[in-house]
Amino acid sequence: MTEEDRLAEDRPVETHTTVIERRGGGGAAVLIGIALVVIVVIAALYFYNRSQNDNLRTSAVTSAAQSVSDSAQKVGDSAQKAAGSVSNQ
Repeated sequence: MTEEDRLAEDRPVETHTTVIERRGGGGAAVLIGIALVVIVVIAALYFYNRSQNDNLRTSAVTSAAQSVSDSAQKVGDSAQKAAGSVSNQ
């Protein structure tokens, strides 16, 4: 045996250990996702409610305008009857 062979046998065999870590880290993403969903739902409810209020206001104005129109029609009918009774005398 040569001296080189003897030195190679005396050296310890090098081993490699590979460690694989798996990190969770998904908890923060889930919380952010839930917060975004809540914000979207609140915004949708706000805009839906605002739309409903606009519809109620429009309906109230339309109803008031119809009442004014009906009153004007009655005044006009009364004026015609009064004019007719004056001209018949």
